[in-house]
Amino acid sequence: MTMMTHQPLDVTPLASFLLIFVFALKTFTLLLCVLLHQQEDEEMLVPHSDSADGPQSIVEGPQPMEVAAAESNGTIENQASDEPQASHFTWTIENFSRLNMKKLYSDVFTVGGYKWRVLIFPKGNNVEYLSMYLDVADSATLPYGWNRYAQFSLAVVNQMHNKYTIKKDTQHQFNQRESDWGFTSFMPLSELYDPNKGYLVNDTCVVEADVAVRKVVDYWAYDSKKETGYVGLKNQGATCYMNSLLQTLYHIPYFRKAVYHMPTTENDNPTGSIPLALQSLFYKLQYNDSSVATKELTKSFGWDTYDSFMQHDVQELNRVLCEKLEDKMKGTVVEGTIQKLFEGHHMNYIECINVDFKSTRKESFYDLQLDVKGCKDVYASFDKYVEVERLEGDNKYQAEEHGLQDAKKGVLFIDFPPVLQLQLKRFEYDFMRDTMVKINDRYEFPLELDLDRENGKYLSPEADRSVRNLYMLHSVLVHSGGVHGGHYYAFIRPTLTDQWYKFDDERVTKEDMKKALEEQYGGEEELPQTNPGYNNTPFKFTKYSNAYMLVYIRVTDKDKIICDVDEKDIAEHLRIRLKKEQEEKEDKRRYKAQAHLYTIIKVARDEDLKEQIGKDIYFDLVDHDKVRNFRIQKQMPFNLFKEEVAKEFGIPVQFQRFWIWAKRQNHTYRPNRPLTPHEEAQTSVYFLPCHNYHVQVGALREVSNKTHNAELKLFLEVERGQGFDPLPPPEKIKDDILLFFKLYDPEKEELRYVGRLFVKNSSKPIEILTKLNELAGFSPEEEIELYEEIKFEPNVMCERLDKRASFRFSQIEDGDIICFQKHAPPEAEEQIRFPDVPSFLEYVKNRQIVHFRTLERPKEDEFCLELAKNHTYDDVVERVAQRLGLDDPSKIRLTTHNCYSQQPKPNPVKYRSVDHLLDMLVHYNQISDILYYEVLDIPLPELQCLKTLKVAYHHATKDEATILNIRLPKQSTVGDVLNEIKTKVDLSNPNAELRLLEVFYHKIYKVFPINEKIENINDQYWTLRAEEIPEEEKNLGPNDRSIHVYHFTKENAQNQVQVQNFGDPFFLVIHEGEKLADIKMRIQKKLQVPDEEFSKWKFAFLSLGRPEYLEDSDIISTRFQRRDVYGAWEQYLGLEHSDTTPKRAYAANQNRHVFEKPVKIYN
Repeated sequence: MTMMTHQPLDVTPLASFLLIFVFALKTFTLLLCVLLHQQEDEEMLVPHSDSADGPQSIVEGPQPMEVAAAESNGTIENQASDEPQASHFTWTIENFSRLNMKKLYSDVFTVGGYKWRVLIFPKGNNVEYLSMYLDVADSATLPYGWNRYAQFSLAVVNQMHNKYTIKKDTQHQFNQRESDWGFTSFMPLSELYDPNKGYLVNDTCVVEADVAVRKVVDYWAYDSKKETGYVGLKNQGATCYMNSLLQTLYHIPYFRKAVYHMPTTENDNPTGSIPLALQSLFYKLQYNDSSVATKELTKSFGWDTYDSFMQHDVQELNRVLCEKLEDKMKGTVVEGTIQKLFEGHHMNYIECINVDFKSTRKESFYDLQLDVKGCKDVYASFDKYVEVERLEGDNKYQAEEHGLQDAKKGVLFIDFPPVLQLQLKRFEYDFMRDTMVKINDRYEFPLELDLDRENGKYLSPEADRSVRNLYMLHSVLVHSGGVHGGHYYAFIRPTLTDQWYKFDDERVTKEDMKKALEEQYGGEEELPQTNPGYNNTPFKFTKYSNAYMLVYIRVTDKDKIICDVDEKDIAEHLRIRLKKEQEEKEDKRRYKAQAHLYTIIKVARDEDLKEQIGKDIYFDLVDHDKVRNFRIQKQMPFNLFKEEVAKEFGIPVQFQRFWIWAKRQNHTYRPNRPLTPHEEAQTSVYFLPCHNYHVQVGALREVSNKTHNAELKLFLEVERGQGFDPLPPPEKIKDDILLFFKLYDPEKEELRYVGRLFVKNSSKPIEILTKLNELAGFSPEEEIELYEEIKFEPNVMCERLDKRASFRFSQIEDGDIICFQKHAPPEAEEQIRFPDVPSFLEYVKNRQIVHFRTLERPKEDEFCLELAKNHTYDDVVERVAQRLGLDDPSKIRLTTHNCYSQQPKPNPVKYRSVDHLLDMLVHYNQISDILYYEVLDIPLPELQCLKTLKVAYHHATKDEATILNIRLPKQSTVGDVLNEIKTKVDLSNPNAELRLLEVFYHKIYKVFPINEKIENINDQYWTLRAEEIPEEEKNLGPNDRSIHVYHFTKENAQNQVQVQNFGDPFFLVIHEGEKLADIKMRIQKKLQVPDEEFSKWKFAFLSLGRPEYLEDSDIISTRFQRRDVYGAWEQYLGLEHSDTTPKRAYAANQNRHVFEKPVKIYN
């Protein structure tokens, strides 16, 4: 499931769907919600958290109410039914705008024996939207492991026009981790709180919830291979769309055989070879006993982790993958396989009606896109596909020497492929809502598809009629969810028998034909009522699960395509490689099963410290993950372990002494004490003291069961003689302490490990200066400074060590680290960046390379800067300004990076709103190294005191609108905006008056009063339009009226007429008794429409979306109300004509940054 956001999924009344859904949801939902919850720009369907910005600790019960619920009340209407049970709940919230709490719960209501309540965030869950969720009311008191499944809808009622009620539905498996679920971005707060919109009437908001509860059985122990003979594919995060396609392709045996026969060698790497990765995947699907991972394949595509969490379109992936395989198959024995299986041809033609002229063009296809909207089944879609279009009137065809001619245009099929892939157009652009929508209408598809029907009506004259185009349904790929994401799975009958199988990521189940066909048609589902006398209103839900792609196999080619594929089709090197992988997997399984019998001992030596300090690490002494590991049986005597060490390092047993590491309270990790000979002699590894226990010398205790599998970390002390030969370890008495030494070179900015020494607790550092100079290679008289490295988390602490105070006085103990350097004179300090150890360690701790990008090119690094994590906001912008040659750093505006979407966050960093660079780089539990910058024309503090409005100015005589960015103090009024506009545009006359309008979906919703403050005007969702006020509107007579005039087109969908507005709306003054004929003349003159085109326009009076067509003799003023009422924009004079304005490309939303990532296979 998808990066996306979780979308509403369908609820079917069939238990097995629910079982599979629950399994998939449990496995993937939690991780995906956290990831997609980061796409600040889109509506999210998620479990709520107190901060919408990031994952919070899991709360296993409802949050305490922060207000009394006295101002709200709820009513519930129960529908008593055993399976499923459904209820309708209404919650009336009074004094809504005066609610001053962050969140509010409704009263508790019961559905299916479970207690529920609605949770809202009246001011948004850290977003500019109303946030609303369904919550399990008693989750805090439910037993461990509880879960329940519900399909539900939430709505905010429009109390003026019910048709504008906002309703969203979804489904979810509620459990301890996710006890609430819903919509973080339910509806814009600007729309909710606008008193003219109808969602708040008398400051009362009405919320409704419809909830249907179904029982779910847990299928954790289900074995797909045992139950069905097939295995599933693991979901990497959002790869269910890919899994459903791969299962479909795998179960076309001819395709699988061709993949096996693609030439690969034993030297190929699956992560870099698509053919080998696909061969490996298919082999495992054929012979494994459990679900198969797809990471090798996606890596061979060149995908990273982010790609695996970005859900894409099945059709898009199908085309890209087939094109890539077709290219990889060239020059091999299987060249042309893709074309043989999937390629068909159709003929586009234009044929003149009155002259003998015809133009044709042959085109190939690998799949066909069929309309769903307005079509009841596949045959209706094919009828529409070959529908003849008439080219006449203004749309006549230019027929070469014959000139413009009436003609007919269409498509006919020359041949169909053996494997016919039908992509159902479930998604389309909705111009009214300015967004993509999913078409969930009922759409039927047959088990047998006859494309020779009605005497070959779909075939071109040159088609080979001897080929019988009768097809059997092989696969149904299903999309469950909405336009921004959802879940994919597939119903397949691998051998074209009556037995269907459902391939839903890791699980495969047997299914009947009804589930594979009828239940994937889409449409609505009506839940049964067991108590019709109580509530006669049917409880219906839109089915969000429906067929998205169909695969048919031609009957005459069935035996060739559904062929046998066995091991002899698989290259020997591939069989050897995969069997070896299986053996290694079994070894790992066995290793894991025996893990409780062993322990891992990590042994660090001086050589490791020298190798790592100053390169891999700077703080503490060693990275234990990079030292030699020993896997030792827990019952092994310690002296035998020492013999293993002797073999590995060449250090005889008698020269070894081991120290136990201890984690100190300041989070450093140091050698704490040596094991005594007595301890080593009487204990096994199993009884060694663990570093988690501060054990006194000589005290051994059995490690608790919880720590039996913990790793044991040891330091191997080996003393060396003159010839570097090992010596017996010196006797350590109570007064001896072991110290480790690091040397710092300020000029080279280098830190390295130089050795360790035993010193007396009562001695002083000054007594070992000569020895330290010897370790460093300095002259014996060199003056050096000593520092103790104390800690580095959360801050660096490194303090100068008094050379004349005893080690005991300075509280130096075993395992402490002393850093030293040459004494630097004051004049040298001015020339060196980090003159002493503390400043260098502080630098190392905080240094950060930051990649800076411009917002215009957010994927490309412009430059990099080495900064410090503790740099202030001013430090950062000053460095950026220096790099850009900018005198004023305050003109730099920064934007932070979203680690999950790899995009800029939607809101920039406010001036000095963060303390340090690290605050800008941290994104939840990750640290980014990317920042985006802009160079402003004025300082950022000044800009933040201003309000910027994007206004489209419509000139009185010019067609094109001018886009203006008006920047004024936030306390300015609309009058100030209009005065500013006058300075930027050419007016028709110097005394022209302007007005500011709010336009939304091609309707005028508001004329702003001159004295309205601009601070709360939102230009993100509405279009602001400025224009001159016509003289006739200034001088309205007592019986004159200004009406709204909008352009519109009509569409028929599901036997309903839908009106869609377009173009620029405007006001028009009408006079009492004025007829339409006169008004038409004025409109034509105003819009400057040619006579021929204007003659085709129709005029209608529209009220609440219903057109009533007008005649020239109609008196228009009688149609319009004479007083201002709510929804004046819903009564308008409509101009019906074709929309010839260019369509703008679809954008997911209107936020500041929008990026879409297509499916790409890079290798």
